[in-house]
Amino acid sequence: MMCGAPTASQPATAETQAIADQVKPQLEERENKKYATFKAVEFRSQVVAGMNYFIKVQVDDDEFVHLRVFRSLPHENKPVALSSYQTNKARHDELAYF
Repeated sequence: MMCGAPTASQPATAETQAIADQVKPQLEERENKKYATFKAVEFRSQVVAGMNYFIKVQVDDDEFVHLRVFRSLPHENKPVALSSYQTNKARHDELAYF
């Protein structure tokens, strides 16, 4: 992995799902919408002064959102934060840096 560059896309893990679940309320508040389905399907990560996660989340049968989540360094003791997101994505849309 190149320092600072996002990793290649990989299948979501239990940890990825846990991170997505932590920012779900932030997304729902910003979108003023509740998501019954919220399944992380793939992710990329990027080492910064902490960690950025780019997560593709399935929110309906054929609707996805892309999340950019920031997790600070452990000693900062801060919760994960939804930095940015993209809605109206499809399963085949590439999970790219944004």
